[in-house]
Amino acid sequence: MTSEAAPEAHATPDHGPAESVPAPGGAPSFDTSVAHVARVYNYWLGGKDNFAADRAAAEQAMAAYPDIVLSARANRAFLRRAVHFLAGEMGIRQFLDIGTGIPSANNTHEVAQAVAPDSRIVYVDNDPVVLAHARALLTSSAGGATDYIDADLRNPEHILEAAARTLDFSQPIAIMLMAILQHLSADDDPYATVAKLLAAVPAGSYLTLSHPAKDIEAEKMAAMAERLNQMMAEKVTFRSEPEVAVFFTGLELAEPGMVNAPRWRPATAEEASSPAALWSGVARKP
Repeated sequence: MTSEAAPEAHATPDHGPAESVPAPGGAPSFDTSVAHVARVYNYWLGGKDNFAADRAAAEQAMAAYPDIVLSARANRAFLRRAVHFLAGEMGIRQFLDIGTGIPSANNTHEVAQAVAPDSRIVYVDNDPVVLAHARALLTSSAGGATDYIDADLRNPEHILEAAARTLDFSQPIAIMLMAILQHLSADDDPYATVAKLLAAVPAGSYLTLSHPAKDIEAEKMAAMAERLNQMMAEKVTFRSEPEVAVFFTGLELAEPGMVNAPRWRPATAEEASSPAALWSGVARKP
């Protein structure tokens, strides 16, 4: 187990498997009978912002790959280390965090602004439950700024346009894609999506990503993917090391390169030894 703390628990009622929940402000309701990745992930991290369908999908995944909980925590620990590295050693002051998920411990703005209070962070997600908790992501330090965009990664143009309200695209930006690209299938052309995001940021910007691996614990990961695809609204496509490496084409990988997430600059021996099936890396746009 890594040293990643469990997230703060937010009380969310279990409305039952077939009930829809009204969204704030009269927005369209959403159906809690279908599992959603942000809420499944929240369950793995020990949170309470999830419903019966989310818990069922999470448990099915855990039955196929028992280390998924540790893998999810390793992903959060990698996020923390990567943001600290970028804000500290690399002097990055702007972050575009896409696929934010439900607020947890060590959110991007908390880590970045602890190093540099003037950091500016834009979060992006498309789950109404994440939107409902977005206020927890908007507690910026006085010298910095945070914003939240309700948007889908499949529409990078919209994300970039909205992010420009908060971020200065003439200055370096760290694009954070933490365990989100697996929800883009080949038909969605994830490589083109990432290329569009990178094309919009200047030299000196960074791409930070983690991606579930289909070639680590291959049989268990395949079984988990099959179960998630049967139960979750967002389908998953796990990728191999060479497939994930394509996202970093033309970029300069920071040491130690693209590695399993626990092995990317671990803070402790405990972090380094955590089970995980995640390729990860941090790379600079030259």
